[in-house]
Amino acid sequence: MDALGKPSAGSSAVTDFLAAVPHGPAGLLLEGEAGIGKTRLWLSAVEDARARGFRVLSARAGQAETSLAYAAVADLLDDIDTDITAELPEVQRLALDRLLLRGDADGPETDHRVAAAAVLNTIDLLCRTRPVILAVDDIQWLDVCSREVVGFVARRLSCPAGLLLTERTEEPRSDHTDWLQLAQPDRLRRHRVAPLSLGGLHAMLSERLGRTFPRPTLIRIAETSGGNPLYALELARAMSEQTAAGEPALPASLVDVVRRRIRGIDEVVRDVLLAAACVAAPTVDLVASATERTPEDVLELLEAAEEQGLVEIDGLSVRFAHPLLARGVYSEAGPARRRHMHRRLAGVIAQPEQKARHLALAATSQDDDTLAALDAAANAARARGAPAAAAELLEFAMRLGGDTDLRRLQAAAHYFTAGDSVRAEELLSTTLPRMPHGPLRAIASMQLAGIVMDHNDFRHGLELLTEALADCDTDRTLEVHCLLSLSMAQTNAGDHEAALSNADRAVTIAEQTGQAQLIGQALTVRVFTRFIFGHGIEEEELRRALDYEDPHDEVPLPFRARAVAGLLNSWTGRLDEAYDTLQELRRHSLDRGADRDLLALAVSGTLLELWRGRLDEAATYADDAVERAEQVGGENSRLVALGVRAIVSAHAGRVRAARADAEAALAMARRSGTVRMTWWPLGVLIFLEVSLGNYAEALTALEPLMPDYLATPGNEIFSSFFVPDAVEALVAVGRNADARTLIERFEADGRRLDRPWLSAVGGRCRGMELAARGDVDGAVAAVTEAMEHHERLPMPFERARTALLLGQLQRRQRRKEAAAATLTEALATFESIGTLLWAQRARDELARVNVRPSRDQSLTPSERRVAELAASGMSNRDIAAALFISVKTVEANLGRVYRKLGVRGRVALARKLEE
Repeated sequence: MDALGKPSAGSSAVTDFLAAVPHGPAGLLLEGEAGIGKTRLWLSAVEDARARGFRVLSARAGQAETSLAYAAVADLLDDIDTDITAELPEVQRLALDRLLLRGDADGPETDHRVAAAAVLNTIDLLCRTRPVILAVDDIQWLDVCSREVVGFVARRLSCPAGLLLTERTEEPRSDHTDWLQLAQPDRLRRHRVAPLSLGGLHAMLSERLGRTFPRPTLIRIAETSGGNPLYALELARAMSEQTAAGEPALPASLVDVVRRRIRGIDEVVRDVLLAAACVAAPTVDLVASATERTPEDVLELLEAAEEQGLVEIDGLSVRFAHPLLARGVYSEAGPARRRHMHRRLAGVIAQPEQKARHLALAATSQDDDTLAALDAAANAARARGAPAAAAELLEFAMRLGGDTDLRRLQAAAHYFTAGDSVRAEELLSTTLPRMPHGPLRAIASMQLAGIVMDHNDFRHGLELLTEALADCDTDRTLEVHCLLSLSMAQTNAGDHEAALSNADRAVTIAEQTGQAQLIGQALTVRVFTRFIFGHGIEEEELRRALDYEDPHDEVPLPFRARAVAGLLNSWTGRLDEAYDTLQELRRHSLDRGADRDLLALAVSGTLLELWRGRLDEAATYADDAVERAEQVGGENSRLVALGVRAIVSAHAGRVRAARADAEAALAMARRSGTVRMTWWPLGVLIFLEVSLGNYAEALTALEPLMPDYLATPGNEIFSSFFVPDAVEALVAVGRNADARTLIERFEADGRRLDRPWLSAVGGRCRGMELAARGDVDGAVAAVTEAMEHHERLPMPFERARTALLLGQLQRRQRRKEAAAATLTEALATFESIGTLLWAQRARDELARVNVRPSRDQSLTPSERRVAELAASGMSNRDIAAALFISVKTVEANLGRVYRKLGVRGRVALARKLEE
């Protein structure tokens, strides 16, 4: 309410927010300059939420906390009953114990994504009984780990929960909170807290100071403070101080306000306040230990400060009345005094990370004990899932004279894990040139290769991996890891000979080491690589890899035998088995919040559901893939995600969306420097144009990838999905010889590998080519055999496409009833899946079968189709190939069209059809 009892804009925003939360995730960010009243409004909103029966988890961040891992999240979860978190997966319970610093929390290291997933699932559990509010004051001071958790939770909230946040900003629409997004962006509202009105100022001063001021004085205070409540309050307090001219001594800025408040404090009290300002969560006991006083003495000194409005005491906890006061106490103390206090705190704090930070802040030069403490603290932070904090601790050590190559590499790895690939790349790029050759340099090269390839620079990545291989030949384990990374990169680049050779070499060396996990990873990569390049599935090697795999080890998805086995099942038509594996891997990754793995699984899920004929589910996976790619970052991730969303849109007939995504992915692929990366987006465009009947345009997309495709061995659905569409386009324009080359490759691999998809679509393509040469009976025989292969292949869209061709051929044989039945079946499948363009093609073909003589002179469906193609500029031969009829039949249809429409020539025909 304002001074007149009317609802203020801020209270209205809070009311709207709290009303929205029970209906799903919502957010309210209160922003404004320091002292404007954000915290007061936030506290009022928290009280209102509790009064409504909401569960409120609150935290108030401070500048001293910005370097402490999970400080704000720990405050949010501080009073959560362990009975609630007992329902979490064990790995997440362990992460929460470490996040909250509960006990020793023995066990494997925690990944920061697991911690974020644990917090999200805890909120979901709380939401089962009532709506939940996550209230955080001053999010500009959030530590990096807490910010990542809050951002992770915000993007994935699906229950009735709300985010109530404040942020100190000097300008509206600050970009500091780009990391804060809800799944539905319009459910997050930003409200800028406005300055106090004159009436509001009068009410606030009366309440806080117990006195009133004349209107001219109020106006001067309002103008000088800009309506900032904190500034206005201090100006009013200063009114008793007179200048030589008899005027009130009004401070010139908010900094001066804070300085004036602190200046008159007793030195002993200042020392106590400095100790409190140096730590994130000060207590009376901690301040007493740091200042070598009794708790009773400290409490008495703090009570004096409380009377002056500097701090608030809650039991044994201490909090500054405003963050600016804490900052002012710290700044005014001076460097020497601050270092002295940090040294005292380091002597009384036991928690490794906090102790190391105080040692670092107390140091002025290199000190071996401090460096050792920072290293140990970084290891502890990494173990409890705080890679960003670990990296910052190592940066502390580097600034204090411990700038070694090893610390730089460790910091880079932590930054990359935490999602800051820019800083990781900066550290590695500047460190690598100065490093001597050897295993450590190899590790640096491998790390940098992973980052640059994630940014879609495959050429540089391959160069770095090649250099790394030369540096790690004295370390056999490292050499295997490098060979595996190199083989996978070469597979993506299409360098099949080198990829296969390096996979073989990795297996040989791994087996020499006798390390089970290493052997399993090497076998996994070799199985995958050999499959991609046409050698089929090495069943015995895959079984061995699965036996060697430890499901609890955190291994990148491409090196995990279970994940590769699921992919191979998907690509060879064992879709139900692949689906079961996908769900198992998703559950595992969701428990750990593994966004990169979930991105890869979303891509796989898109294609799996597309092939199963579940277009809506495929679209859901595709949207998830694009969203995760944006969150993970890296152009290569976005390329892949846009590519799979494009193929789903193309199947659904969303032509504009499919073309936009495919062309965006193609532009990224071309920047990668490898032709093979363009296969997928070009393949999507080929499929789209064929679906539209634009065969010339389809071949334009085909031309750039044909030489690379023909030079690469192997045909599997993931990499060769576009080939049947290419064959259809080639046959349609009369390039039968080129079509036969592709058909023969498919048929040969289908027989050799016993691959149902290759045999089924190869038979369909053979039928097209035979029909184009006039051998309709041979075409029917080929397509009928293809339909038999479809019985082993649970891919309804592919079967319907083959049935569509069979119906066309049966019509040419004048078997109208059979053709109608076959085409009706194809139409029903296309409609049930939702492939609109192909459903229309089936309807058109069905209309040709069911055509009846007409008494008027309107065009028959066959005549209209011929007329449309002729008007588009296609030659009679092209039309014949596209419709699987003879050139003479085209000429006869055109003659009837010209007579019925009263036109001569194709130009007049096109004009008439437009009318």
